[in-house]
Amino acid sequence: MTTTTHRSRTRPAPLAPGAPAPALGSLGLFTVLLGAALPLVDFFIVNVALPSIGRDLGADESLLELVVAGYGLAYAVLLVLGGRLGDLFGRRRLFLVGLVAFGVTSLLCGLAPGAWSLVAARVAQGATAALLLPQVLATLHSSTTGARRARAIGLYGATTGLAFVTGQILGGLLVAADVAGLGWRAVFLVNVPAVLLVLPPALRTVPETRAAAPAPLDVRGTVLLALALVSLLAPLTEGRAAGWPLWTWGALAAFPLLAAAFWRTERHTELRGGTPLVPPSLLRLTPLRRGLVLVLPLSGGFGGFILVIAVALQQGLELGPVASGAALAPMALAFFAASLAGPRLVARWGTRVVPAGAVLQAAGLGMLAWTAWHSWPDVTPWTLAPGMAVAGLGQGLQLPVLFRVVLAEVPSDRAGVGSGVMVTTQQSALALGVATLGSLFLTLAATAPMGTALATTLLVQLALALLTALYALRLPRTTA
Repeated sequence: MTTTTHRSRTRPAPLAPGAPAPALGSLGLFTVLLGAALPLVDFFIVNVALPSIGRDLGADESLLELVVAGYGLAYAVLLVLGGRLGDLFGRRRLFLVGLVAFGVTSLLCGLAPGAWSLVAARVAQGATAALLLPQVLATLHSSTTGARRARAIGLYGATTGLAFVTGQILGGLLVAADVAGLGWRAVFLVNVPAVLLVLPPALRTVPETRAAAPAPLDVRGTVLLALALVSLLAPLTEGRAAGWPLWTWGALAAFPLLAAAFWRTERHTELRGGTPLVPPSLLRLTPLRRGLVLVLPLSGGFGGFILVIAVALQQGLELGPVASGAALAPMALAFFAASLAGPRLVARWGTRVVPAGAVLQAAGLGMLAWTAWHSWPDVTPWTLAPGMAVAGLGQGLQLPVLFRVVLAEVPSDRAGVGSGVMVTTQQSALALGVATLGSLFLTLAATAPMGTALATTLLVQLALALLTALYALRLPRTTA
């Protein structure tokens, strides 16, 4: 059960027993999805701007890695906490606060005078994204029902995939256009008018929801989860650029110990009747548990793919930012088309759409690997287009459906923490994919032709897609 005070500045009051959940209208749905797209686009929009940032600010490779990793780390580490804060203080309120803070930190990124100030602003920007994004899924889950909820969550999944792909396309266009002589700064400053566009309708159309009986924050669990995620993601994202110093191995060795300590703390808190940050009982929900397992390889492969393709096209083929971004357009269009068709396909075939999508994705990756292997360096965006389209079609049949599966049985009063867990899993997987597949590709490219390195990396991702297809057969046949 949720509570609501629409358009209220005060803390929401509980609904009377049996009162209907607040309704999210079409304009409200569009508004929260647009708000969600901003931090998702920013995960990849900076990729094509890194060479310009390096030249302008005199930043070396390790500092440029921090521009990307600082955002991703703060984002991933604080997502579950952001979801819990929404449950506690109201999701609309936290959405608005996060939206404004995201605009302010984007402005700071765009005005950064040096590399380290840009890194600091990116960390702050990632923290505000973690405050903003969990409120979107939690609002969709708690203010919609039935077919409307399925459609809303499906559109969220479509927004997620499109944001990751179009982030790179938009970044290329902004850097190439050199808007008002801003150069790379435009990729951050574009968020400011976007926030100003979203804020007025958000104030009018997004209903307030929160947990019926919000619990105090789990400080110990929050700290342990943050330490565990940092110990895993920091060395994997920074290790290669830093030359794998001793601290990276020490952090990786600490990860399983910190993860075990976090899990024991959460179990103990729940057994004592408290409310842990991530309730272990939540993970006993079969759809959520199996859906999260599938989000890992799908998002990890996607994150690595976007990075590897960007490097291969810009450094290997020396394509400009616009041309390299345009190469991803067939994937974006196919993803969007599959996302729109997904609800009708799920209504007829259930979750069997997911393994079918994974097989299609594997086929697309195989086409791309064959093109890279046999045609390099005579590869163009046109020769990549068929494989991009098939891979995008397969991804579009998986991600939106998995979001529905994960949240299908999560109670509305735990929508914030459920959303936070799912988005944390997705974000951590993206960072892992960038680190692992990116490192594999760059290591191979140092000793072999880049086309061979690209094809080999794509084949590894193809194997992950086939494993995803097999495991997806264990999903419940239907979803809410």
